[in-house]
Amino acid sequence: MSQNKKEQVISHIRFLRQELREMHLGIKDDGLFPEPGELRGIMAQLEALLELVEGNTRIQTNSEAA
Repeated sequence: MSQNKKEQVISHIRFLRQELREMHLGIKDDGLFPEPGELRGIMAQLEALLELVEGNTRIQTNSEAA
């Protein structure tokens, strides 16, 4: 189960890194800012990743206490 979560986190991070790179290049090269919907999408994905990581941390903390 933890291997599956690790793979999910790695996948999320890779995707987010690519999306942020593209946004950065758009700002740097063209001076164009991303659409608000794009930013909201990235924020939602970051929140989902945080929930996934926090959920994993909570499980480890609970098992350590036992």
